[in-house]
Amino acid sequence: MEITADLVRQLRERTGVGMMECKKALAETRGDLEAAIDTLRKRGAAQAEKRAGRATGEGLVEAYIHPGNRVGVLIEVNCETDFVARTDDFRDLVRNLAMQVAAAGAEWVRPEDVPAERVEKEKEIFRAQLESSGKPAKILDQIVEGKLKKFYSETCLLEQPYIRDDKVKVSELIAQAGAKTGENIRVRRFVRYRLGQE
Repeated sequence: MEITADLVRQLRERTGVGMMECKKALAETRGDLEAAIDTLRKRGAAQAEKRAGRATGEGLVEAYIHPGNRVGVLIEVNCETDFVARTDDFRDLVRNLAMQVAAAGAEWVRPEDVPAERVEKEKEIFRAQLESSGKPAKILDQIVEGKLKKFYSETCLLEQPYIRDDKVKVSELIAQAGAKTGENIRVRRFVRYRLGQE
């Protein structure tokens, strides 16, 4: 299939990746737009892993108040340079992450941030729910791990499905932004306030 300029443009608009990378991905997938998106996402994740060790001393703190003034979020997102921190793309990313926290109610940034006692408590609850099922212990452990993964996807920002495209995890959204900027981007911390809650 011929790779047209319009197809390359569509892919670029959907992924934010450079024209040459888009053309290369479309050539590899014989013009299949969805497969090219998957290819670029995998490549972006691999590049993000390489950048992960680089220092992130710049960035932004964003404040977001959800309509109705009942939920507010403060979030800090870091990058490597102040040049990237001042770009519209980075600002949009930080704003979207703040909205994600407000809408989806994340409690922690990543699964490693969840206190060990809370993880054990969740496992205990899951096991208690399954006790009367009569399934073998090995199967129960697998089910508990599956439920724990679902718990992380509901409570950890990086594991949540992105509110504007639930086929993309928040961590993948950040990896895409990192691929676009060429920098390591990481969510350092956030606080979510809900009216009347401690």
